[in-house]
Amino acid sequence: MRNTRQRKSIRTVLSDNHRPMTPNEVLVKAADMVPGLGIATVYRCLRDLSQEGEVITVEIPGMPPRYEMAHRGHHHHFQCRGCERLFDISGCPGDLSNLAPPGFELDDHSVTLFGRCASCVATDA
Repeated sequence: MRNTRQRKSIRTVLSDNHRPMTPNEVLVKAADMVPGLGIATVYRCLRDLSQEGEVITVEIPGMPPRYEMAHRGHHHHFQCRGCERLFDISGCPGDLSNLAPPGFELDDHSVTLFGRCASCVATDA
């Protein structure tokens, strides 16, 4: 794939923000670098970057998919109930295979914490 200005801006946004972002969040930030950028282009670039393994999709049940750079390694997320943004958190509870029913084989896990981010807490103070 060609390394267009649009793709560069989307990579930059995802790299600089250190959290999974919706396509609309990506559009707002990337449009500062590439005026006239449209949502269809953002979706197309995210799809292509995902297929190339540079970007991964973060799925939270009941929420639209979000995207983040793939190189971040295993980590978990915090979802703010106020603004609905998703944030990366470090740390992992480790091996959760003992929670699987007998005879089941665990091959992956995802942990999402829920609450309110610092910005939302501050607006209530």
